Amino acid sequence: SFDWNDGLFDVTWSENNEHVLITSSGDGSLQIWDIAKTKGPLQVYKEHTQEAYSVDWSQTRGEQLVVSGSWDQTAKLWDPAVGKSLRTFKGHEGVIYSTIWSPHIPGCFASASGDQTLRVWDVKAPGVKLVIPAHQAEILSCDWCKYDENLLVTGAVDCSLKGWDLRNIRQPVFILLGHTYAIRRVKFSPFHATLLASCSYDFTVRFWDFSKRNPLLETVEHHTEFTCGLDLSLHNRGQV
Repeated sequence: SFDWNDGLFDVTWSENNEHVLITSSGDGSLQIWDIAKTKGPLQVYKEHTQEAYSVDWSQTRGEQLVVSGSWDQTAKLWDPAVGKSLRTFKGHEGVIYSTIWSPHIPGCFASASGDQTLRVWDVKAPGVKLVIPAHQAEILSCDWCKYDENLLVTGAVDCSLKGWDLRNIRQPVFILLGHTYAIRRVKFSPFHATLLASCSYDFTVRFWDFSKRNPLLETVEHHTEFTCGLDLSLHNRGQV
């Protein structure tokens, strides 16, 4: 285990080294850790001026890029081999809660914010590529479909999940209702194109299939406190 002197909000594994991971923390910094070395972090990046709430390592081949999102309303692009950020992305008018790389399109990531928008960015282009006014509430989480490069899901304080097709953002392609408090994290399945999982401040984890007439498959009520994060195993189809 590793210690840092502030709260750690997010973690992402390296995609090119099984021993390396990056955490993001309440003091605005990112820390690179090597689990083969038990001493402190290999590197600390301190550029965000408020909480670094989100960090994600790109999964497309041929690039080693990390994106972070902060309560300072900016996202930053990093190459872990370089000591400072490569670029800063401005545009959000509220805190950024989630920054997620597209699993399909190199150099493309999405961000979800307290300003009630989902935004899509291209690291090679100036400014924001797409702004989606996705909810009339703070958006705490977003994720990309693993089987459709145009499909994203958002989860918000209004207790709803919404699916968005980037080719037509006027209307959501699905709305999933059932949570009774803010949705904290949402993830698409790595194995099924229409399956996703969400967790919430209502203490539950829910599984959904948005292709079905009754999309709520299961509600898991094992937790006795806020459920803040979840992920689906890439190796075991049934494991969360």
